Amino acid sequence: MHILKSPSSLNAARTLASLNASTTHRRFNSTLEPVPAGGHLPSIATSKILRTTRETALRTPGLTWSDEDASAPSRTIVGGRETRKMNTYQAIRDAMSIALAKDENAVVFGEDVAFGGVFRCTMGLAEEFGRERVFNTPLTEQGIAGFGIGMALMGHTAIAEIQFADYIYPAFDQLVNEAAKIRYRSGGTYNVGGLTIRTPTMSVGHGGLYHSQSPEGFFMGASGLKIVIPRSPIQAKGLLLGSIRDPNPVIFMEPKILYRSAVEQVPVDDFELPLGQAETLVAGSDLTLLTWGTPVYHCEAAMHLLTSPPPELESVVPASLRSAKIELIDLRSILPWDVETITESVKRTGRLVIVHEAGLTAGVGAEISAEVQKRCFLKLNAPVKRVAGWDTPVALQYEKFHIPDAIRILDALVETLAY
Repeated sequence: MHILKSPSSLNAARTLASLNASTTHRRFNSTLEPVPAGGHLPSIATSKILRTTRETALRTPGLTWSDEDASAPSRTIVGGRETRKMNTYQAIRDAMSIALAKDENAVVFGEDVAFGGVFRCTMGLAEEFGRERVFNTPLTEQGIAGFGIGMALMGHTAIAEIQFADYIYPAFDQLVNEAAKIRYRSGGTYNVGGLTIRTPTMSVGHGGLYHSQSPEGFFMGASGLKIVIPRSPIQAKGLLLGSIRDPNPVIFMEPKILYRSAVEQVPVDDFELPLGQAETLVAGSDLTLLTWGTPVYHCEAAMHLLTSPPPELESVVPASLRSAKIELIDLRSILPWDVETITESVKRTGRLVIVHEAGLTAGVGAEISAEVQKRCFLKLNAPVKRVAGWDTPVALQYEKFHIPDAIRILDALVETLAY
């Protein structure tokens, strides 16, 4: 069947053909430099937050060497200390190797850990320390947690792995009703301070509803537990060794997308980083940006967009806000969280934006914003803003649109600064 076309449709078709031809000509004849695969924004690989030289690594704030007298004055001397390039899973493996070597009561166990684990964090440990100390367990999360509690009660240093944080829920009763309460219920006679639960957490880009969850908020009311989430290899090694040696049970959540993407020069010696202390990564005076884990890098990208918006965003980022000084803080310890550092910062800046991957409702950000509002009410220049995952299961498709990315964080920064 022959269809007559109107003059206007013919003109539109000619225009489209002309544009396509022009685009094709530019694509194959342009002398412009192609856009990098990761774009021009800071990525995890190019982040300024990562310590990629020996000097910066050895001067990590709060780092204490285990072979030095803890009561002696702190020093910044780095002579004689060496570093090695590691990604996050290698740093975690290094921390467990040190713990096993220095503590004959330490054991590592979980699903597939004797084979190296699904993320390779325990690779070679069974061969190095023996299968009596590094061993597999059945597929039972509540059994792994309960076994760890029993081992810790008997004086062992129990380092257990829950293969994915998404599956920690069957162990919830053991962790919240037993591990968190044993010291209290026994009047201080018994405790499970030797228990550390390691578990991969946060999104990976395609994990969906069962492999991209962030369940840290569910433990916020569990007095007696500590919750730690590192952002990088140095942080992972120092905080994990600190968690293993802490006199309280610790749930150590490792952002899985950072296992390989975050790389630093990591000190090879035994060192710890303090639990319960946040770290200020970028000093500022106009707004406090608080986060932990993987979103640290999304926040860094958002800060770059604020100061140097690309042409596509120039119209929505007022020029008057581009010189704002943002203070970026990594919370690190979720429970207990560092109230003093956060409130001191907010009292100076007058504004707070909290970013986390977990859902908005009753998340960690809700608890922090309530406490900040109480302590800093008269200093606030804008309402506390939360940027979080949506209150839905993590999507099997388009996971990127579920998590708070740089654009959503930028939008929150602009809105809060312009309030």
